Amino acid sequence: MHLDKQQTLIQFTKYALVGVMNTLVTLILIFVFKTILGVDEYVSNAIGYVGGLINSFLWNKKWVFQSHHGIGKEAVKFLIGFLLCYGLQLLAVWVLNEHTFLNGLLIDLGFYTVSGYAIATLMGMVLYTLLNFIYNRLVTFRV
Repeated sequence: MHLDKQQTLIQFTKYALVGVMNTLVTLILIFVFKTILGVDEYVSNAIGYVGGLINSFLWNKKWVFQSHHGIGKEAVKFLIGFLLCYGLQLLAVWVLNEHTFLNGLLIDLGFYTVSGYAIATLMGMVLYTLLNFIYNRLVTFRV
């Protein structure tokens, strides 16, 4: 395998692992603030997501992309990338859910029913992950 392709695959694998960790950090923070500390559920949700975003930035900067540039500009670029990719993901989910065969789709698996919205959301998550990785590699932490 070409070295650049291998490096990209390794970076993407690390990026995906950071994503799993972010999900755990977000959920743990939401649980701690809402359930243990009794903070409002929406405030807890926001705290969880901010914590996950900070976690994501730090791990991506130091471990995934191994950037040694200034933290301020990269943090702003990272936030812009998050907002852009999240917006595109949200648009994709809306289009898929409202304007394709997924609209109103229900698949009964016996033990669980999968909705068209769930399928659209999963597709949106894949889109977000790919776009955000590319953005961070080419813009935020420019390799």
